[in-house]
Amino acid sequence: MYAIVNIAGQQFKVAKDQHLFVHRLQGDEGASIEFDNVLLVDNGGAITVGAPAVKGAKVSAKIVSHLKGDKVIVFHKKRRKGYKKKNGHRQFFTKIQISDITL
Repeated sequence: MYAIVNIAGQQFKVAKDQHLFVHRLQGDEGASIEFDNVLLVDNGGAITVGAPAVKGAKVSAKIVSHLKGDKVIVFHKKRRKGYKKKNGHRQFFTKIQISDITL
């Protein structure tokens, strides 16, 4: 059984006991959260597609930890002009574990 769910503006294909890295969510580590914006559910070959979401379907998850992603270097340069600009960015992520998919 799997589902396609919208979490923090992105769509993820999730299954039970799967770990995901999503954009930072509100909540403490160890807290459980539910996502009700489920777009598609596959229950052993029986596919249910929502318009836009499946009614009554929920995905339950547990927040495992909050962390930061790898550093991304942003470097701008204009040749022969002496212009160089270096900047770095680290995205905040939340690691979640999918605990249950209900219809």
